[in-house]
Amino acid sequence: MKNVIKFIVIVLFSVAGYSQNGPKIEFSAQDNTIDYGKVSKSDNAVRSFEFTNTGDAPLTIISAQSTLSSIVVTKPAGAIQPGKKGKIDVKYNMAAGPIRKTITVETNAVNYPDGRVALKIKGEVQ
Repeated sequence: MKNVIKFIVIVLFSVAGYSQNGPKIEFSAQDNTIDYGKVSKSDNAVRSFEFTNTGDAPLTIISAQSTLSSIVVTKPAGAIQPGKKGKIDVKYNMAAGPIRKTITVETNAVNYPDGRVALKIKGEVQ
């Protein structure tokens, strides 16, 4: 009987370890990608990745950046409370040609490995 109780306790602690408490980030863009489509150089080039904190603790966007200077990324200044929405604005320098870029976002979210999320933009500047 002791072994059965011990087994049940171990299983309960294992299940509790897998449930993730804390901030969670969910983006509204499908596959975390924004498609500019075919745009002209005169387009203002600003798009927003909208997200919701679906967790149970404040969500902090630690950094949001691209390795390219042709992309300007603006992140929320403060924490996003549980159930609230936020956005990350991306402005692409409209150089002619295809757009295939990635923005790395570092957060305290528990639903992404190390809190890192890859956001992508794609399209074509004509």
